[in-house]
Amino acid sequence: MKTKIDYITINKQTWNNKTDVHIDSEFYDMEGFLNGKSTLNTIELELLGDIKGKNILHLQCHFGQDTMTFSRMGAKATGIDLSDKAIDRAKEFAAKLNLDTTFVCCDIYDTPKFIDEKFDIVFTSYGTIGWFPDLEKWANVISHFLKPDGKFVMADFHPVVWMYDNDFKEVFYSYFNIEPIIEEESGTYADKEAQLSAKTIGWNHPISEILNALITSGLEINCFNEYDYSPYNCFNETEEFEPNKFRIKKFENKIPMVYAIKASKK
Repeated sequence: MKTKIDYITINKQTWNNKTDVHIDSEFYDMEGFLNGKSTLNTIELELLGDIKGKNILHLQCHFGQDTMTFSRMGAKATGIDLSDKAIDRAKEFAAKLNLDTTFVCCDIYDTPKFIDEKFDIVFTSYGTIGWFPDLEKWANVISHFLKPDGKFVMADFHPVVWMYDNDFKEVFYSYFNIEPIIEEESGTYADKEAQLSAKTIGWNHPISEILNALITSGLEINCFNEYDYSPYNCFNETEEFEPNKFRIKKFENKIPMVYAIKASKK
């Protein structure tokens, strides 16, 4: 992976291929969403607080369900994603719902070339930062877009989860960011039986790397939480021990599955 274009081109194609499959999946429940269902979880809602009247930048928005949920909650929301297919579908749904949600297609590192405003909140969630090789560049983008005293909120799967093979039988990858992880898989987390073949290039990022990148970019960490469950049933070998709370069955409550951060710009 010598150049940026390698991983961006490969990952963009994969996410373009996944978009319509995800939209049609039970996992994303597009019918429920179109009928008014919120797609946000308690984990992130508690850190976001009241967002009415706030200007929110949502990084890696996929086809925009969370971004449009922000609009429904009274925020002025802008969603960014690498996949042009996903952004096209997001614009289509926003128009159908008559929502004033803005969507922009670009690589997150390049977002300052496409948007010229500052935001009260920058948000990202679930399965996002593993697509970046350089978290300092990522954190600098966040800092760039935040107003003074603006806040950054993120929730994501814990890096401990990414250490295991897909069936959680063995520790397969390093916890630390030592090299690109190149994978080829069939299906997708939203529909494991889907007729999809996907190549991806990603990186594991330990918690220290994430926090230090944010601190170095001028953000102050206000809150860091860890959770022993996932709000999504997107892994193998899971059990639902409470409504919409999933764990790896054999690990019970013994490993962290999600973390959440709230930070503010000094």
